[in-house]
Amino acid sequence: MIARLRGKVIEAYPNRLVVDVQGVGYEVIVPISTFDRLHAAEGLEVDLRTHLHIRETAHTLYGFATEEERDVFLMLIDRVSGIGPAIAMAVLSGMPVSRFKSCVVAGNTAELSRIKGLGKKTAERIVLELKDKVGVADTWQDAAAGAVSEAAADAELALLALGYKQVDARKALRVVLENEPAAPVEAMVRGALRVLQG
Repeated sequence: MIARLRGKVIEAYPNRLVVDVQGVGYEVIVPISTFDRLHAAEGLEVDLRTHLHIRETAHTLYGFATEEERDVFLMLIDRVSGIGPAIAMAVLSGMPVSRFKSCVVAGNTAELSRIKGLGKKTAERIVLELKDKVGVADTWQDAAAGAVSEAAADAELALLALGYKQVDARKALRVVLENEPAAPVEAMVRGALRVLQG
């Protein structure tokens, strides 16, 4: 699995980049938000979080500027029935991650359904399944209300995207935060994984 890619952009288009990593050119599909955030242009050095999606007919590499974008992408394709990589990329290209989270928390299917490629029924399914299956909305509401830090919420979402139950993720993060209250997101996730697997 390719989880991260760092190299020089040799081709840049709004929805895909070709990144040269030590002489090998990787084609990476990116959402518009990533393209805009990186100000992607030929010759630019980039560091992408990635997901390699494997099907019978293709291996497609998806790239993201932030862990948060990748986590939302993984949550959509893994936790919402009928959502594949193309629709997940449309969601990330259609609105900022923070706005998407707010729409899910508020149940704002009207705004979600305005994203190109997303109909009303798909928007309703996203809200229903992310609230009911994963408890993502609770995490986002806690972060918005200040009950947990944004970093802790992002770490919890990363653990949820990896398939852990919310209750287990929260317990593991509590253990990590007792020892290291100001840990960055990556350190929280690593620590929580140690707790969950230990």
